[in-house]
Amino acid sequence: MNQAELHRLMTVKGQKKKGAISLVSLFDQRLATNLSLIKNQFFSLYQESEHKAYFYTLLDTLETLFNDRPAELQKQDIVRLNSGNWYQSEQMVGMQLYVDRFNKDINGLREKLPYFEDLGVNFLHLMPITTRPAGENDGGYAVNSYHEIDSTYGTKEDFTTFTKKVRENNMFLMLDFVVNHTSDEFIWAKKAKEGSQHHQNYYYTYSDRHIPDEFEKALPEIFPQSAPGNFTYNKEMEKWVMTCFNNYQWDLNYRNPEVFIEMLRSLMSLANLGVDVIRFDALAFLWKKLGTSSQNLPEAHTLISLFRMCLQVIAPGVILLAEAIVAPRNIIKYFGEETNEGNECEVAYNASLMALLWNSIATKKANLMVKSVTEIPNKPNDATWINYIRCHDDIGLGYDDDFVRAMGFDPTAHKQFILNYYCGKLEWSPAKGLMFMYNPKNGDGRITGSAASLLGLETALVQNNKNIIDYAITKILMMHGIILTFGGIPMIYAGDEIGTLNDYSYEQNEDHINDNRWVNRPMQNWDVIAKLKTEKDNPATIIFNGLKNMIRLRKEHNVFADANDLKIYGCPNEHVFVYERIHEGNSVWILSNFNEVTETLNVAWLLSIGIHTGKNSIDLLTGKTFELIHNELPLKPYEQLWIKNI
Repeated sequence: MNQAELHRLMTVKGQKKKGAISLVSLFDQRLATNLSLIKNQFFSLYQESEHKAYFYTLLDTLETLFNDRPAELQKQDIVRLNSGNWYQSEQMVGMQLYVDRFNKDINGLREKLPYFEDLGVNFLHLMPITTRPAGENDGGYAVNSYHEIDSTYGTKEDFTTFTKKVRENNMFLMLDFVVNHTSDEFIWAKKAKEGSQHHQNYYYTYSDRHIPDEFEKALPEIFPQSAPGNFTYNKEMEKWVMTCFNNYQWDLNYRNPEVFIEMLRSLMSLANLGVDVIRFDALAFLWKKLGTSSQNLPEAHTLISLFRMCLQVIAPGVILLAEAIVAPRNIIKYFGEETNEGNECEVAYNASLMALLWNSIATKKANLMVKSVTEIPNKPNDATWINYIRCHDDIGLGYDDDFVRAMGFDPTAHKQFILNYYCGKLEWSPAKGLMFMYNPKNGDGRITGSAASLLGLETALVQNNKNIIDYAITKILMMHGIILTFGGIPMIYAGDEIGTLNDYSYEQNEDHINDNRWVNRPMQNWDVIAKLKTEKDNPATIIFNGLKNMIRLRKEHNVFADANDLKIYGCPNEHVFVYERIHEGNSVWILSNFNEVTETLNVAWLLSIGIHTGKNSIDLLTGKTFELIHNELPLKPYEQLWIKNI
């Protein structure tokens, strides 16, 4: 039983005994329930003999932040708390987007709410909309403020009006909390540059290179091409400052307890805008320690749990998403382990599944995916995944090297093959992607490109080959079908629902030219969308309608709610990925062929995993029974079936 479940239990018991309990009394109850955990976590990070006063400051801050939370959101918190794990529902379907690239600004986004309703999307992840430096700003992830809206997108009033409309439409909203760093224009950084030692201690600043050089011995380079190294010299301070990402992004020093308390205030300033899910950006990097990679450290997990325990006291209806694009065995840890199980983030990106899907497309085999997803421990029952194909970022090849070796491949050579397949180094590959941040020191690189271009639609349209176009469309739908059914919240990247291709215009933008991730951050094409109802054979229409049908089916079958009820099968045909979703005695089997030729499955094997054959089962996607040929079930190239026994 995690802390959220305890809060729910206490609230229900109290209401049965006394009727309605005041919101203040419920706050006091949550504080009492979490207090010992908050105390233990705080003093495990900050020595009690030195920092006891800060702990009392934290307790006062919790009460102040609760009192500052709008009454409407306080009431919603209790509704959410009592509704259980609402984020695990089959009704949840998300879309990630840049507000300005989707439709101008916040008011333009509000105008398009009917578009999301038509598709079936009810959960929006908006890329950063708060103030940021002019010019390069890492797509808004260099923050000048955590709650002031950048004028590009509108005003704070525009945004709160939008969030109210979102709530009225029973939709959910996610925004980023850039928890690891601020921009060098943030108020704390400005004061640090002006000479405030107090604010210099909010960051990692050093008068000479001695400690930075010691750090560099173990720290990896995040952007080795555009931002090599992890420290930047600031002339105004005459000091070196830690900048693990870009030289204008200063890493926060969470060894200073005042930084944690101030960032908790910043977190609530964001939540109070009407945000339901807060994405903790780059949370793997939060704690820095000499002699380590300063990623995934135990102290980082303690810090994240401390944020969570405090947030539960103040606003229990708001949940956290872990943006931890790390090795598969490390991702699972961000839900919390051992005594902290279920007490870190409620949601995490399923980055491993994403990378494995792209591996299966390139290799035409599902065997590495099967081994990887079956040998990683299950997540806690109260947690869930964000399943996705593409996001605003690059594709990292975070495969477990031991699993790759078990498949008979050399991990380095295998990664090189994947990079070559997607980045134009193999003539026969239909993929149109770009290499991102290749590091010649170790051969590592990542991939950028839109889903449609990486899956061959761009190449097919240039060749004007209907068969290859059909293959690309089928691949796009198959990949989305997996994220819609695998277990968790599916997150579609805006534009993928209409098969948007790479956007090469970033090469003409001086603010973007050094960051080819902008190739997969296109403007939403409303001209194409306007023709969806008239141009029936257009790839965009086929993809949109196919996705819309799958989303509808997901919401109609509670078997797709996430309750750790996923069963992966080691299929005898290594090209086919097979899993079963189970709920209250009902099952749906998902079969996906990753090969470009027809593959078959024997009827005896289908029966052995519980699938009835002939007229005793149907494919939900088409509503038809499936036919066997010589006791074999054929799966066309990139075909997917959602099989249900009847």
